[in-house]
Amino acid sequence: MESMLNEHPHEHQPILSSGANLDAAQNAVIMLHGRGSSAVSILSLADELDVPDVAYLAPQAAGHSWYPYRFIEATSRNEPWLSSALRLVDRAVEQAHQVGFRYDEIVLLGFSQGACLALEYAARNAQRWGGVVALSGGLIGADHEPRADQGNLLGTPVFLGCSDMDMHIPSARVHSSAEIMRALGGAVKVSLYPGMGHTINRDELGWIQDLLLQLNA
Repeated sequence: MESMLNEHPHEHQPILSSGANLDAAQNAVIMLHGRGSSAVSILSLADELDVPDVAYLAPQAAGHSWYPYRFIEATSRNEPWLSSALRLVDRAVEQAHQVGFRYDEIVLLGFSQGACLALEYAARNAQRWGGVVALSGGLIGADHEPRADQGNLLGTPVFLGCSDMDMHIPSARVHSSAEIMRALGGAVKVSLYPGMGHTINRDELGWIQDLLLQLNA
């Protein structure tokens, strides 16, 4: 049993919800929290966004961390946690899909470690999503590590917002992640904010609000 838990650390983690009922909403947002945070914390963004008819789903990472090492290290160092985390994101996506949401009605959104996970999931499962929002994050893996992304984002709106001097997120990785997402067919916007720190600002929330309102129209 201990071996199985080690291989699948996030397997039995809950998925919390907020906003509109899933079976009555117009679109769904999968929200991924940062290291040391929680699903409850990231769901509080729903009140900040204040967009009607949106269902929010937030998986909870085991031990409040999706993977143990920095996202710019080799992906193998962060296994099996990373693969387990991606499976939990997939479970949240399928929870929305099974009640009738098309994938282009589902937005993947994360902050910090959760932003890295959202981008990584979208790149590995490239198709037309409602949107991909990475707040202070980038794609996972060491520099120049080969990737095996599949599919095409087909014009999915992709937003990467970050401080220009974030101690956790190198700006070069934000730009390289944006290029990879563009190559996968995403409509990518990058916003680097001078001296912002490792946080979320009103401009980023405004971009998300506009995206959700467009999806609701």
